[in-house]
Amino acid sequence: MVNTVIFDLDDTLLWDKKSVKEAFRATCKLAQEKYQLDPDVLEDAVREEARALYQGYETYEFTQMIGINPFEGLWGNFLDDHTYFKKMAEIVPNYRKEAWTNGLKRLGIDDAEFGAHLAEQFPMNRKKSPFVYEETFSVLEKLQGKYQLIMLTNGSPDLQNTKLTITPELKPYFDHIIISGDFGKGKPDQSIFEHVLEVADISKDDAIMVGDNLMTDILGANRTGIKSVWINREDNRATDVKPTYEIHHLDELIDLLETV
Repeated sequence: MVNTVIFDLDDTLLWDKKSVKEAFRATCKLAQEKYQLDPDVLEDAVREEARALYQGYETYEFTQMIGINPFEGLWGNFLDDHTYFKKMAEIVPNYRKEAWTNGLKRLGIDDAEFGAHLAEQFPMNRKKSPFVYEETFSVLEKLQGKYQLIMLTNGSPDLQNTKLTITPELKPYFDHIIISGDFGKGKPDQSIFEHVLEVADISKDDAIMVGDNLMTDILGANRTGIKSVWINREDNRATDVKPTYEIHHLDELIDLLETV
């Protein structure tokens, strides 16, 4: 009998992809105004440069383990008490400047000062655009009180807590919030799922994991023997990782939980 629902945060409850997209749009618009650049082309260039730079840092393996993507590096401060987070905090100011400056260079604009300006604008624009899926709150409202609700999110505690600070309505629904950077390993590592069961004081049969990512949320739940619900909003094809259930809209979770 399921009595605990474990939710992923990014792109399950928070629409992180849209928030990042809007931040890029607002920032790239400044380059359009100054240099008549196509904002979509600049965005693609900066994303590519950011990915390439990110993979070259000594912190890359750590970010993969904790689950921090290159675009979070473009706005997170990583003010966390851990050796690698401290290294990231040192790296990111230059990383941001280089990603934006190199993105501009790819479009024929050599202007490091303006690149640095865009690098400062992006974090501000990201914080201004915290999108939540419209059904998130109504679903949590229906589940609160009936189920123990747990948030299990990959990332830097400082950054994930920033996301929760700019969407303050979300936090009160949850009995426990577990962030991979606090624990030391991220989804899909089995140990963090076992940690959730311990914190929640439940067995694997009492829980169900809800998330958008097959390779982290669903794979980790599968490894631990926890039932899983893949929220497939973009109608992607399943991989070798098979969820217990698949839904396309968070509202579908309510009826599904009645049957498990």
